[in-house]
Amino acid sequence: MAHEMFDIREDDLTGTATRALLALHLSGMHENSPPGHVFALDLSGLQAPGITVWSVWRGADIAAVGALKELGGGSGELKSMRTHPAYLRQGAAAFLLDHMIAEARRRGLKSLSLETGSGPAFEPALALYRSRGFTDGEPFADYTRSSFNQFLHLRLA
Repeated sequence: MAHEMFDIREDDLTGTATRALLALHLSGMHENSPPGHVFALDLSGLQAPGITVWSVWRGADIAAVGALKELGGGSGELKSMRTHPAYLRQGAAAFLLDHMIAEARRRGLKSLSLETGSGPAFEPALALYRSRGFTDGEPFADYTRSSFNQFLHLRLA
């Protein structure tokens, strides 16, 4: 299985590889989203209390990054999911998503949600989320619906 080639670790966001992948993520979100529709967290946002970041590695190379933000009330939000371009379609994101879902369950969360955009740049991620049972739904937390963003939810309990 492809996942056996990857290692996952909780990330303190101090490494240059992680920081570079997160910078690529933010840049990509701004390139593929209308002005005012990017809700990706910057480095300081990802270092806030209640957020855990994981990175996926193959040897010394970073393959993916993602975060879980606890929202309270038994729910969590997936944030900053990004696969390094050299590792697209190799299972890194699926490995990370499966880990984050398992961790959310271990923490006793009852649901996971995420906000993402629309259009071709978002389709691979949407396909992955839906393959794990996420379904379209209503805005959550402080988000409001627009013609661009989408909200997906997964019941855990």
